[in-house]
Order: sequence, then C-alpha cells, then structure tokens
Amino acid sequence: MYVVRPIEARDLEAFLELARLSGPGFTSLPEDPDLLEKRLRLSLDSFALETHAPAEEGYLLVLEDLQTGKTVGTSAVKNGIGVSKPFFNFRLFSIAQSSYVAKRRFDMDVMILVNEFDGCTEVGTLFVHPEARGGGTGGLIAQARYLLIAAAPQRFGRVLLAELRGVVDKHGYSPFWEHLTRKFFRMEFNEADYLSGTTDKQFILDLMPKYPIYVDLLPEEARAVIGQVHPEGGGARKLLEREGFSFNRIIDIFDGGPLVFGPRDSMRTLRESRLVRIRKGHPDEGERLRLSNNRINGFRACAGAVAMHGEEAYADAEILEALQVKEGDMVRIVSAT
Repeated sequence: MYVVRPIEARDLEAFLELARLSGPGFTSLPEDPDLLEKRLRLSLDSFALETHAPAEEGYLLVLEDLQTGKTVGTSAVKNGIGVSKPFFNFRLFSIAQSSYVAKRRFDMDVMILVNEFDGCTEVGTLFVHPEARGGGTGGLIAQARYLLIAAAPQRFGRVLLAELRGVVDKHGYSPFWEHLTRKFFRMEFNEADYLSGTTDKQFILDLMPKYPIYVDLLPEEARAVIGQVHPEGGGARKLLEREGFSFNRIIDIFDGGPLVFGPRDSMRTLRESRLVRIRKGHPDEGERLRLSNNRINGFRACAGAVAMHGEEAYADAEILEALQVKEGDMVRIVSAT
C-alpha cells in the first residue's frame, strides 16, 4: 500500500535519488542538492503556514511505500507563479500572408515571448521510481495534488497550469534548444536551466529576442518537436487532460514542450470529490477510490476499496491509519482520474 504525504527532512536522500533518475530535461528535478534542499525547506514552511489567500509557496508531496518505508515518488504544487520572478513561455500565433498581385495567401506560425501566468498555480514535478511504477502509483500521486488543492481552494490560484517536458534524448540533446534557444543564450542547456531555476530570470529577458520568430525558418528537426512531450511524458499528459487541462499553443522556451492549463474550479477532482464520514469496515464489494484526509498541514492521500452507505464510507482499518484519521472523521473521496 502507498500513501502520499508532505515531504519531510528525512526524505532528502530519496528526493536527490529521484532527481538523479529523472534524467536530462526534467527542469523541476535538477541534480542540485542545495537547490532541492531549499525547495524541501520551502515545502515544510508552506504546509505549516496558516493562510487563506494565495502566496508564493511550494508544496512537495512524496509517495511512500508503507510496506518498506521507502520514498518512491514525488509531485508538487507551486503557488504564486510569476509574482516575484517572471514565468516566460513562447506563445504560437498564426498570421496571414497574402498578396493580390502574386495571387498568394497562406498562414504562417510565429512565436512570441510572453509572461502571461502571474499569480497562477503550477502542478508538476511528477516522477515515480521505475521500480514502483504501475498499479496506479503515478495516477495516485498526480491526483493527490488536486485533493490537496480541494482541501483549501482559497490558498491557490484560480488558474492551474502544468509544463510538460519536451523532447530531450538520454544524452541531453534537445532539437528545439540546439536550433533556436542556444543561438541566443550561447550556453549549454543545463546551465540555462540552472540559471532559470536559481535566479530572477532577468537573463532570459536580456538575451531572448523581443520580436516574433517565424517557425518556418527553423529546421524541420526543431519544428517537429514543438508542443511535443518527452517519450516518457505521454502518460502524464493524459492524466492532465483527463483532469481538465488543455493545450493552447504555449510552449517552453528551452525544449519546446507544451504548457497546459485550465480553471482551478473546473478540474475534475475539485468538481467531483466530496466529503464523507469514514467508518471501519470490510468493503469486499466496495469501489476502489482515492481518498484524502482533507487537511493541508498533515495532508495524506491513498487509494483503497470503499463501500458507501449514504454519506458514510466504510474502509479497512489500514486506510484510516494511512490517512491518519479516526473513525467518524470526515475524508474526501473521488474516483481515479
């Protein structure tokens, strides 16, 4: 059985190992011990914070195997995007080219640097150890982010967004980066990625072009990966789309990966989840659901069989133990995304 909970100081080594396993191009899990420890500390402070409005917070969740006690996955919710640091992307536009004399009329795509998502909430950093994949583990730690938001929606932005890793091979080669962004930054992908995560991002505004970039001027290898996800990111994209995120021609400036977004309150988990009173029982005929204890500080989420009788949910004692609730407490339930 697995439980999703806030990251703790004891998870640091496992967190670093997940970052190592995530590979090149996973910008939210860099192999940087100091940066990851800083994010861990921010998460501890964020979960402990008493607030009723969005602020610049970062909530890191981990997936724990209760049988072994090992931390085998992570995901995150990041609040206050673009408030103190800009959040740059390329937006794709289609423009009409026409000439009456030449008898030509066609559309061309251009990319423009934008910073449109200030104050929004980002969900990301979804990664599960290869040995723990399957059986719904990825779906559980992904959906746990929305169960966390549902516990106190007022703490989070009205728009949720997610960046998906673009096409980068196992050696760190990104066609989009090599044929476009590198020409303006004159540095390696990893260096730019590090600066993006550790500075105020002024270097992006300083070095990137201020004018439209015509997509047709790029080599085919770069054009082919615009808006495409990493070979290992297809599952994550499907989970986001089933939840209610959609792609609207906004891409990452480094690898060309897609950004998806949607209204917070329209996300399926927030719309369909509900609070019920939990009871101990043996739900042999129960439906397998995902549950949370509906708290921010001390958040817990898991999956298990639940039998509903009116507004009461009957589940095995191990479910109550995993959620750290007692019989008669209110819990949030929802079907799997």
